[in-house]
Amino acid sequence: MFVSAQDRFRDPSPHRVTFVSVGKDRRLEVLDWGGAGRPIILLAGYLTAHVYDDLAPKLSSSARVYGITRRGLGASSKPDSGYAAADSASDVIQVLDALKITRPVLVGHSFGGQDLSYIGASYPQRVAGLVYLDSAEDTSLEPIDGLDPAKLPERLRVRSRPDMRSYFAYQQWQKTNLGGAFPEAELRQLFGERADGSLGEYQITKQVRDAMFAGLTPPRYDRIRAPVLALFALPLALEEQAQLYQPQNNEEAMALGLKYGLDLARFARQRDLLKKSIPKARIVEIPGASPYIFVSHPEVVLREIRAFVAGL
Repeated sequence: MFVSAQDRFRDPSPHRVTFVSVGKDRRLEVLDWGGAGRPIILLAGYLTAHVYDDLAPKLSSSARVYGITRRGLGASSKPDSGYAAADSASDVIQVLDALKITRPVLVGHSFGGQDLSYIGASYPQRVAGLVYLDSAEDTSLEPIDGLDPAKLPERLRVRSRPDMRSYFAYQQWQKTNLGGAFPEAELRQLFGERADGSLGEYQITKQVRDAMFAGLTPPRYDRIRAPVLALFALPLALEEQAQLYQPQNNEEAMALGLKYGLDLARFARQRDLLKKSIPKARIVEIPGASPYIFVSHPEVVLREIRAFVAGL
């Protein structure tokens, strides 16, 4: 009998997989990495909980660590509706209730930051702390722009295409472009596998992606009472970017400088908005980090989360 590579694959991360009902015929995948101490709940955005397969076991030495795959992704149910911030927050609360988890620390990346902000503001008594992984963001703000991408150095304009020949090849491409790679189990959630071992179609539907964006809600930081740790990915220093991207003329150098300034302005606006409403929030800036800071800079993320949880 033929056994596909997908069937042969065994996720090496030491978690237990369970499913929690969050409504009629709807359930969410929950990963439990074990551990002892205050519960930590890991939340992702367009990714499943398996993206934390490498990070979570390192947190379990001092905490009980769980991850939740949101509806519409991976092994969780994929209903036609229910993708607004309020729905996602309700899903998380129902998982906490089902597993009898009290006052956890929520850690969120991407749309996981939406979950943190909504839960922290609407269910303040349910959480002990919030950790934003480059996800403390108000997407309702007017964009800061004014850059012509065509004027940037070629090395910045022309990015390499992902290597889809195998999961390993894709991970190597990620290491070059993100400073780290997703666990293979996560890639298998995101892409189907073809008979020759190459990556197939992207598994997250446009319907789900559009519904998640349509359900975005501005954060109500002023209602959050729990302690906050916010890690932000910052661009490399301009001098380092010049060495990396090698502008060939004055126009390219000026465009690179403009992009750097705009990137800093975008970061500063989000940071200052958070800090104004939550003055005691701990802000950690990580220059040169990718948006997936837990992949590109896991040591910093682990250190900061451990210290934050220990200080609660």
